[in-house]
Amino acid sequence: MYNIYDIIFFHSQEVLRRNQTKVVDFILLGFQNLGLFRIPFFILIVFLYTAILISSRSSSKMNSPMYIFLSHLSISDILISTTVAPKTLQMILLGNTSLPALGCITQLYFLGAFTILECCLLTVMSYDRYLAICRPLRYTSVMNVKLLNSLITYSWMVGFLQPLITHTLILQLDFCGPNVIDHFFCDVAPLLELSCSDRTWVEIEVSIVALFVGLFQMLFIIITYILIFYSIFNMSSKAGKEKALSTCSSHLAVVCTYYGTLIILYLSPARGYSFSLNKMLSFINTMVTPFFNPIIYTMRNQEIRMAFKVLLFYKQNNFSSLRLK
Repeated sequence: MYNIYDIIFFHSQEVLRRNQTKVVDFILLGFQNLGLFRIPFFILIVFLYTAILISSRSSSKMNSPMYIFLSHLSISDILISTTVAPKTLQMILLGNTSLPALGCITQLYFLGAFTILECCLLTVMSYDRYLAICRPLRYTSVMNVKLLNSLITYSWMVGFLQPLITHTLILQLDFCGPNVIDHFFCDVAPLLELSCSDRTWVEIEVSIVALFVGLFQMLFIIITYILIFYSIFNMSSKAGKEKALSTCSSHLAVVCTYYGTLIILYLSPARGYSFSLNKMLSFINTMVTPFFNPIIYTMRNQEIRMAFKVLLFYKQNNFSSLRLK
């Protein structure tokens, strides 16, 4: 029969064994077999990231609720791309890149936070469109400063607080086997594949988060747009219908792209998993969608186009006056 000293000895040996085999860093494979496309792909990411940074300035001086939501959406796009782009560029130039285990989990947390933030912003923006189209006479009284600030605060709080649960559970996992991640950033699914301990609770929690952030909020957006389209089709004026469709079509296009890829990516994070599909969809979410978001809103929304033209006219006049001097 074991005494207390034997138990302590065996426990110490087990802790020592686990510490000796514990993974201290992860190797990110990134995009393999690019071959001759390595430099063009590098230039593409640099172009997308630079365009995202530049386009975020287009709505910074506008004060209506829609433009304030758009400015926060632009910030979210920048944060998502910034979390991923620098390391991805390094991998394209240098090949496989190592990342400390804590750094990998930290990147996972912030990417999850900014992704959830974007989802929440798109959801509250659908409510803003609902009020503007279905309740136009009450829009200014309902979407006041207090409600606007509350919706923005809700988005940021959910974005940063909800991933803490996933982050805490992942920190409890042991990584004592392979340390190679077939991805260009630390994502949930490939990271869980490397764990040598039971990850059931993490998978359940991630699925619950995906259910809340993805499906429930998507359901809310679907309901608001059913009401929006019902109000539009009941309008007597053709010009009114076209204007209403113009104000919501850009948001709807972004929602379909962003939510569609997220649901495929995270609803089942570790079962029936395809690394190639995950890389493609992740690249769309982290680089392509943030690039197209401002373009879609600029091209589809008449007020933003007008504001852009005024801004362009103002800069041209300033440039002309400098030349005359």
